[in-house]
Amino acid sequence: MDVKQYMQDLGQRARAASRAMARANTGAKNDALLHIATALEAAQAELIAENARDLEQGRRDGLDDALLDRLALNEERIAGMAEGLRQIAALADPVGEISDLNYRPSGIQVGKMRVPLGVIGIIYESRPNVTADAAALCLKSGNAAILRGGSEARHSNQAIAAAIHAGLEQAGLPRDAVQVVETTDRAAVGELIAMPEYVDVIVPRGGKGLIERISRDARVPVIKHLHGVCHVYIDADADLDKALAIAFNAKTHRYGVCNAMETLLVDAAVAAEALPPLAAKYAEKGVELRGCARTRAILPDIAAATDSDWDEEYLAPILAIRVVDGLDGAIDHLHAHSSGHTEAIVTENYTKARRFLAEVDSSSVMINASTRFADGFEYGLGAEIGISTDKIHARGPVGLEGLTSQKFIVLGDGHVRQ
Repeated sequence: MDVKQYMQDLGQRARAASRAMARANTGAKNDALLHIATALEAAQAELIAENARDLEQGRRDGLDDALLDRLALNEERIAGMAEGLRQIAALADPVGEISDLNYRPSGIQVGKMRVPLGVIGIIYESRPNVTADAAALCLKSGNAAILRGGSEARHSNQAIAAAIHAGLEQAGLPRDAVQVVETTDRAAVGELIAMPEYVDVIVPRGGKGLIERISRDARVPVIKHLHGVCHVYIDADADLDKALAIAFNAKTHRYGVCNAMETLLVDAAVAAEALPPLAAKYAEKGVELRGCARTRAILPDIAAATDSDWDEEYLAPILAIRVVDGLDGAIDHLHAHSSGHTEAIVTENYTKARRFLAEVDSSSVMINASTRFADGFEYGLGAEIGISTDKIHARGPVGLEGLTSQKFIVLGDGHVRQ
């Protein structure tokens, strides 16, 4: 296969489809999403069978447990994909929304209209559910999509793509509005990120190495986050029952996800009371703890944390713990080591909570809630195309609005400039 020619062909077809999607009405887009949801449910047995082929190959290739967990599909996850599609169908369509419409002294009206970005290239690893989520968000926001999943999920992604194409055709929308790259040749990624004539934005979802490469080599804008080093800070004024529940859930609910807590910060004033019961709960789950010297004075059996642990995204049952001197110590640690993804404070002190919100500069900042809520589905976006830790265009979970832009519109009636 001539990979360059293949990707150019995908790009040309996506550009043509994007024009049709930009003019598609909300009803047609919603119909497509509902048809895709139904097609996924109807193909459940086939999806699980194709996913089993990927899992078997992944085990042969030595994928670790965290990656296999991200790769796996089951009845619950397929139902979750279908529910995500239906939720997106139920959301307001951002395309065509007009805002800030005002009369100017000249008599013209000036405002802004929300419009699709065009063609979105999405590069991701492991999780086949991203294929459905990404397709749905791109469709509802009036965009065309070129999806390049990881080779480890090849069979799963193609099975999901078949359901997507069936739904598009039933709704009378172009099949090329969502194209899943069939080749596993890595050169396809290099071509996709270097086609500004066909692709308007790239969204990479995967490991730090992949995202660094995309950010470095792409010739089109990139919506990204490099890694998720998320923190929970237990304040001296925390309700310790809440603190234990939040810190336990943030780490152990799922390990191989970017919104899992990787570092726990504990105020020195409550460390001796909070850490032993937490350590016992983590031990039940087999979580390896690594602590600073002050932590190990309370939990002498745990490993010593190194300087690199404070910047590590483990995506595994490993947790770094640091005892800090109050809110100032926690914020100082976050300024030095946060990846800008998600941070949470557990406190009953309103003033400290407001300070944390104001001074912690991450894409999601939480009070008395698990970092696992940093998710498009939980935020009411229906699903997310990714998390952005950039500060321009989109930040945090990127849903429908993040996949659109705005253009100025001017309404006149024969007005000429004097």
